[in-house]
Amino acid sequence: MKTNSPHKVNWTTNIWVWAVLLVFTLITVTITRYDFMALTVAVALTIALIKSVIVAIYFMHLKFTNAILSIFFGIVVLVFLSFIIFTFVDYSYRI
Repeated sequence: MKTNSPHKVNWTTNIWVWAVLLVFTLITVTITRYDFMALTVAVALTIALIKSVIVAIYFMHLKFTNAILSIFFGIVVLVFLSFIIFTFVDYSYRI
């Protein structure tokens, strides 16, 4: 049976991840000044999805886990996206 060995993440990696998340936060704040009409919520959710994947990979340590956990995470993201897409489709037909 394989045992998980502890892993060390370099502090510079954490700084880079923090900087990337900060940039995406600034992008989120900046795009609120522009009107994307029907795509406003989709753009905001896309940026939020990117940030959540970065957080999951680095801070939840999915980068260092078994492949099965990454597959499960991918399935969860796909289910989430399908619910969002179905919601937008339903909403667009109600108008």
